[in-house]
Amino acid sequence: MGAAVDVSAHGLGGGADLPIPASFAVAGGTAALTVSFLVLLLAWRRARYADAEVGLVVPRTLAVVIDHPALRVAVRTIGLAVAAFAAWAAVAGEDLLTNPVFGLVYVWLWVGIVPVSLLLGPVISLASPARTIHLILARATGGDPDQGIATMPSWLGYWPAAIGLFAFVWLELVYPEATYLGPLRLWFALYLAATVIGAAVFGASWLSRSDPFEVYANLVSRLSVWGRRADGTLIMVSPLRNMTGLRGEAGLVAVVAVLLGSTAFDSFRESVPWVRFSQRTMLDNTALDTGVLLAACALVGTTFFAAVAAAGPGNDGTPRRHMPRRLAASIVPVIVGYMVAHYLTLFVEVGQQTLVQVSDPLSNGSDLFGTSGWGVSYFLSTNPTLLATIKVLAIVVGHVLGVIVAHDRSLQLLPPRRHLVGQLPLLGAMTLYTFTGLYLLFGL
Repeated sequence: MGAAVDVSAHGLGGGADLPIPASFAVAGGTAALTVSFLVLLLAWRRARYADAEVGLVVPRTLAVVIDHPALRVAVRTIGLAVAAFAAWAAVAGEDLLTNPVFGLVYVWLWVGIVPVSLLLGPVISLASPARTIHLILARATGGDPDQGIATMPSWLGYWPAAIGLFAFVWLELVYPEATYLGPLRLWFALYLAATVIGAAVFGASWLSRSDPFEVYANLVSRLSVWGRRADGTLIMVSPLRNMTGLRGEAGLVAVVAVLLGSTAFDSFRESVPWVRFSQRTMLDNTALDTGVLLAACALVGTTFFAAVAAAGPGNDGTPRRHMPRRLAASIVPVIVGYMVAHYLTLFVEVGQQTLVQVSDPLSNGSDLFGTSGWGVSYFLSTNPTLLATIKVLAIVVGHVLGVIVAHDRSLQLLPPRRHLVGQLPLLGAMTLYTFTGLYLLFGL
């Protein structure tokens, strides 16, 4: 994006800004590589973050407020009200880009998951309309919302969420009619049916493994300072320690691969060579973009799987093929860093634009919330040096945190004789992701 936000590309416009200067990209890449090897060679030799329950207990007065039933009901009500408002705008509103539903979905929801989860922890789960609807239906029928009529098979794991995430990013980034209400209404109707019916069959555990937005938010929330002990005690904990509480289950590698691969694809599709090629080729652009998106996600997943599997089985007998899911937490900081770098301007500037639009959901000149006359600040777009600095710092910090998590998890999971050598392939894969991200932001 330049000085003004272009409301025309995927969803509400691409996440691209002016390319970052080459010097910034080189400096960022050098810093990331240097810190990576320093961590590998000089850092601690015994796991520091193995115990996720070590933290500062939140003062009782604050914990009582946070866990008070009234506050939980209020959060659920707000989530349901926002969803109902978006549904109203999608059904009754004009099929125009000025309809706020596009900003609510593609910006406030999809990109907003990151800052909300980083600041407030797993609050998205509580605010999830699908989870609230399931709770209401279970209570209305006298059932237990945590119990279904069947047990969710362990092999299924996070695969439903991975498929749902890919379906959403395909709609947002590839489908040529993503800015029309019809496809958006259909996607969310199918999403709601899959989540609510699945929860009725398998219980609430289905939502925590299949809801793409909840799974994404919960992954990001691992980088927040909010955690809980096994007994439910609310604590403030180091995000690095918080990451160790993430259980490695089937499909988790696919989830992180879709999140990182789709963001990389979004950067790549804005590049000049790709735009020129897609304009000149005789191939169907939708099919072509679908193939490239799928390839980007598969490349991330394959390289990560191969890098971790190369280290061998775990010290507790975990098979080589199951090790990647146990180390997938190390990719989460990389994902967050890249998301911040790629979508910051979109979130800040188009997010403001959406705030203006929500006051007039039916495009009839109304001013429901008193924001229709507000302006949009393009401070980030008009300060490219500051924006480039933030982008590079986001990617480098995400990489460094990912390397630290990978190092500590490797010390926990690998036999002592493979502590050093076993980390090298994973370090190489993570460095590849970081340099690729900087390269794409630099501009091809």
